[in-house]
Amino acid sequence: MKRRLYQGTDFRRAQNIDELRAVARRRVPNFCFEYVEGGSDDEVTLRRNRSVFEEIAFVPRTLVDVSARGQAVDLFGKPSAAPFMIGPTGFSGLLAKEGDLALARAAAAAGIPFILSNASTMRLEEVTERAGGRVWMQLYLYRTRAFAAKLVERAKAAGLEALVVTTDSAIFGNREWDRRNYARPLKLNLRNTLDVALHPRWILDVLVPNGVPRFANLGDLLPPGQDSVRGAATAIAKELDPSLNWTDIRWLRDLWPGKLIVKGVMTVEDAALAAECGADGIVLSNHGGRQLDGAVSTMEVLPEVASEVGGRLAVMLDGGFRRGSDIVKARALGADAVLLGRATTYGLAAGGEAGVAHAIDILKTEVDRVVGLLGCADLSQLDTSFLRWPGRPIPPARNVEPRRGIPTPVAGQATNSNQKREAQI
Repeated sequence: MKRRLYQGTDFRRAQNIDELRAVARRRVPNFCFEYVEGGSDDEVTLRRNRSVFEEIAFVPRTLVDVSARGQAVDLFGKPSAAPFMIGPTGFSGLLAKEGDLALARAAAAAGIPFILSNASTMRLEEVTERAGGRVWMQLYLYRTRAFAAKLVERAKAAGLEALVVTTDSAIFGNREWDRRNYARPLKLNLRNTLDVALHPRWILDVLVPNGVPRFANLGDLLPPGQDSVRGAATAIAKELDPSLNWTDIRWLRDLWPGKLIVKGVMTVEDAALAAECGADGIVLSNHGGRQLDGAVSTMEVLPEVASEVGGRLAVMLDGGFRRGSDIVKARALGADAVLLGRATTYGLAAGGEAGVAHAIDILKTEVDRVVGLLGCADLSQLDTSFLRWPGRPIPPARNVEPRRGIPTPVAGQATNSNQKREAQI
């Protein structure tokens, strides 16, 4: 019998993120899925983000007691139940009803942080109040700085823990595959219009009764009545600021008293600048392959960045994570946590909040399994000694806690059969 992945529509039967992706593809219209899936230009960066994980191999230990295992991590002095969180993904309301809230609730239930997108379709105050948990928010610094200042004040009042300022989108990437779905800007072509009609379940969930979701946090930036996905596109494009620089990060640092995270860093030099500007953390990111095509993956720069600023900043990253083993490799190379974008978005598109929860559970289970098979009782024991990356030097292993279950010899005491025989001679 020929092997094949699950071909149905029940997200609960998906055994991994790839199968969840397939369910999502069948549930939502093509133009929605393409928005989530696509990269820029020839999608070289998009493919590289995934292929890099195959280059890195594990070196497991054996005869270690792993009967009790842990994967919780500390992020900014607070516990997180897993070494990953849900990163900011725009237009989530186009994938499922109240998509932003569904993501936030699933994260809160799992004990991990959630980052609300700047382009969310629900107000940050509503998400924070109804979801609970640790809610952070993504911020773009548009030309109208007064809008950013107002958003910061709203974030303060809502009690958000952190702002994640995205810095790699001062110019839009060239997402050709996304544009091919439209006859003109944000007007679906005939093929995609017919495809929407073939997805009645999505129509009833997302479009009925209020039509296309609207941007809920951009009202102070957009012209009156232009907060729909279609109406906002032109206004947002005009607000992108190619002059964005480190002075703007210092300005934001003065405004915001909470944790400040700079997303879009890809070099040691920029990581150091983020620390100098007062950031509390960075996210290594090539925007999921949606901006500069031909860029390196975040995993390729992680070891040197973590080695340089790991003691001063929380070092996080995103880009292509689909398996628990991917997340474990990032932790071993020095990451504090991983941001998930497409992986949890597939869950949202496949089954709403329950689908997101299923995606999180898949990854938690995989992380737990990989840590145990590596011969670790806890994620904190991971370091670079558990990895091999042919052709790439990896910095020396960090100091880690003593591995549980490895017997410590007592002076004069034989610890194995050979030593016992030697003691008898």
